[in-house]
Amino acid sequence: MNATEALILFAMLWFVTFFCVLPVRFKSQDEAGEVVPGTPRSAPAGAEVVSKAKITTLITVVLWAVIATVVWSGVITLRDVDWFHNLPPDTPSN
Repeated sequence: MNATEALILFAMLWFVTFFCVLPVRFKSQDEAGEVVPGTPRSAPAGAEVVSKAKITTLITVVLWAVIATVVWSGVITLRDVDWFHNLPPDTPSN
């Protein structure tokens, strides 16, 4: 895995994790009892996007470190995930 692949892996993990973290401790305006005129009752009362982005980054760093370590160590190679045997015989395994 080169630097570009590592960065793409981090970005993908970050966005997937962010969308998993967003609904955690979600409180709608209806639940808070303060509906802003012109917004739906289900709109978030306090999105706390910055704190959720920080939590997402911490989780992503840990996940990325584990996945990158496994890939760089060679425990799992491209041949290991070639379930349909589409790789040519001369393809390097890393």
